[in-house]
Amino acid sequence: MTLHLRIITGCVVIFYFLIIFYFVKKKTLELKYTLLWLAAGTAMGILVLFPRILTYFVKIVGIQTPMNGLFISILFFVIIILMSLTSIVSKQTEKIRKLTQQIAMYEWRIRKLEEECQAYSSCREDYKNEDNAECVR
Repeated sequence: MTLHLRIITGCVVIFYFLIIFYFVKKKTLELKYTLLWLAAGTAMGILVLFPRILTYFVKIVGIQTPMNGLFISILFFVIIILMSLTSIVSKQTEKIRKLTQQIAMYEWRIRKLEEECQAYSSCREDYKNEDNAECVR
């Protein structure tokens, strides 16, 4: 990798980290979800600073060219990030389902209490003039 290319990719990695920290600062991205993104950025930074690591990785795995190894490592990180995001979406879907059920139960309970209150109010009005009448809930 030429020095010029390393400088450009180093600037891209720095910009990547700035974007992540900006999202965390603006609370667009929660801190607990940034660890995977920071790990991917750190791996990119290490590969920019030490490009021979990629060459050694390619030789160990038996890949023909370093570019193919780079594409495989990028694909690996993309798959890991997608799996993480899918896990998050699944958890959020379960929470939404439970909250929807709770809201439905609360709405049913409110309607039932409103009906009881309305029945009690009408009962009191019916027996307003009678002295011994009591309304029972």
